[in-house]
Amino acid sequence: MPRPPRPPAPPRAPLPREVVVLGWVSFFNDVSSEMIYPLLPLFMVVVLGASATSLGWVEGVAQGVVALLSAWVGWRSDRFRRRVPYVRWGYGLPVIGKGLLVTAVSWPMVLLGRTVDRVGKGIRSSPRDALIADTTPAADRGRAFGLHRTMDSAGAVVGVLGSALLLWWLSGSPVEGATTAQVAHTATAFRTIFAIAAGLGLAALACTLLLREPPHDAGPAAASGPPPTLRDGLRGLSRGYWIVMAFLLLFSLANSSDTFLLLRASQVGLAPWEVVLIYALYSLVYTLASYPAGLLSDRVGRWPLLGVGWAIYAAVYLGLAVTGATAIWPLLAVYGLYIALTDGVGKALLADHVPRARRGLALGLFYMASGGTMVAASVVAGLLWDRVGPAAPFWFGGATAAVAVALVLVVRPWRVTSTIAA
Repeated sequence: MPRPPRPPAPPRAPLPREVVVLGWVSFFNDVSSEMIYPLLPLFMVVVLGASATSLGWVEGVAQGVVALLSAWVGWRSDRFRRRVPYVRWGYGLPVIGKGLLVTAVSWPMVLLGRTVDRVGKGIRSSPRDALIADTTPAADRGRAFGLHRTMDSAGAVVGVLGSALLLWWLSGSPVEGATTAQVAHTATAFRTIFAIAAGLGLAALACTLLLREPPHDAGPAAASGPPPTLRDGLRGLSRGYWIVMAFLLLFSLANSSDTFLLLRASQVGLAPWEVVLIYALYSLVYTLASYPAGLLSDRVGRWPLLGVGWAIYAAVYLGLAVTGATAIWPLLAVYGLYIALTDGVGKALLADHVPRARRGLALGLFYMASGGTMVAASVVAGLLWDRVGPAAPFWFGGATAAVAVALVLVVRPWRVTSTIAA
């Protein structure tokens, strides 16, 4: 006798309004940011004459600023039950930081502009992610973070493609090996793009005016009251949270700034506008894969996706150590898949292990600690590039990521961590 047809799965409820609004905020912010990011290493090294070590310090200090602010701001947003003001300040300051890049004539001025930009990131990141987790049921948390990552990376695609088009139109010639006059012309093109990007950052700030604080006495994650002190907040973090944190930090030791990927693309022979296009390819893959990855993590678990993503990272970095101009295109495309499988999924995994009243602190601690490890990883990558060779940072990053994957397989952390449903 034939089996009766299986009833269709009930349709998923729409994601909360705040999640959608934050998606658009991130979209416009990344249009602005990613017009600048792939050009920054070329601007510093070729136009301003900085070394790869200086690039490592700029990116490392920028991440360090995020590290210093994130835990404190996250705890404050828990204590006072206020996420939205931090989000607004966090998207306003980068407009000023990008404006400073327009006038930079030396790498310390770039450092100042990037620092102001990253102060904004340090202020907004943990309250924003806590707001996403606060307003979303646990069963949809991967989907919510996946949508946010999709909108974020879609903005990156638009920004990078716009940057490539503007760079090609305004300069049209490679910087590498150019004459002094050509370098000056390209520098003007860079500054023009930086100014346009700063203007576009205002759209992200405007979108934050649509955000509202969620109620704290009801909802998918009922509040249990904010921690009265930072010490109490730390005591309330579960063993499972610390295990997840330890593995994420181990991997982040391999994860130096992506500016070294772009510098590597330039070093193997790609023109500046081609470097921007290859970054667009990476961002496009990231965009297409982020939402499905978040959905999949809700169904099969977070750890399998993290392990696969880290393995992809190790393979890409080891490939970049030996690649030429042709092979770098597929490697950067696959790199987009790595970040789609790990970025939003890792944040959802952390949020799974903490109650609502401590999410700002918990996510802020992650940003603080991972920012510190990225400072170390970026500075080490810059030193390896200058003193050993351009392939050395990628051998180091690939090997460290492979160690993280091996430890996941040996320890099996999913067997010793528990999740909080609310």
